[in-house]
Amino acid sequence: MSPPLLAVEHLSKAYGGVHAVQDVSFTLAAGELLAMIGPNGAGKSTCFNMLNGQVAPDAGQVAISGRDVTGLPPRQVARLGIGRTFQITATFPSMTVRENVQVALLAGAGRMNRLAGHAGASFVAEADELCRLVGMGHAAGRPAGELAYGDLKRLELAVALANKPVLLLMDEPTAGMAPAERVEMMRLTADIARESSLGVLFTEHDMDVVFEHADRVIVLDRGRIIAEGTPAAIRENPAVRATYLGEGLTFGHAPAAGARAHA
Repeated sequence: MSPPLLAVEHLSKAYGGVHAVQDVSFTLAAGELLAMIGPNGAGKSTCFNMLNGQVAPDAGQVAISGRDVTGLPPRQVARLGIGRTFQITATFPSMTVRENVQVALLAGAGRMNRLAGHAGASFVAEADELCRLVGMGHAAGRPAGELAYGDLKRLELAVALANKPVLLLMDEPTAGMAPAERVEMMRLTADIARESSLGVLFTEHDMDVVFEHADRVIVLDRGRIIAEGTPAAIRENPAVRATYLGEGLTFGHAPAAGARAHA
């Protein structure tokens, strides 16, 4: 039996006397969308940062397809197939959409020296295909600084996909987007994940997004996993309801319109 795409075992991190993450274990399969939710201070960001090498864990192990990547620096982790998007978009506003993707492709190929004036001729076809994939083909020649926020999120996704990751970490992928844009963004992500067997781990404020698009949900509270399961099971879980009711969120038998939790 082959190992899971992502295996996290007994991951822990403390800052002084504060245990940000405590004994966290979970797995993620190829093509699966796994949501990680929890109230403020639950440990989601710390967990993400340990997975992609920004923070070294105090204990535990992170493995990609059976390969131990625990504590490796972010650049090396990225080369092993982990991509990441962030809550706040980070693109080059003076560059076109295509050029932003080309930069990511050049970086992945170890050819950043080509940016001295030859980027325009490098990976053009590949960049255009990625733009098309995320629904930005029509805007490939536009400066990123002219894009609406939702389109910037799509561009960031294209950049994250440039190096063909096997695992994508998405930090608040729909933050700041209008409701219709959130639905489109997560449908797009789900389609890409399932078509390419890409595993996706995402954090999210919007419970509508979580319950509609996640295959499974992990709930963190005070650094520990308090629940894990399908969206339907998580919605009815007493521990989760108690945690979120303290944050002013009520779960019904269907996602409440506009319901939001704090991350």
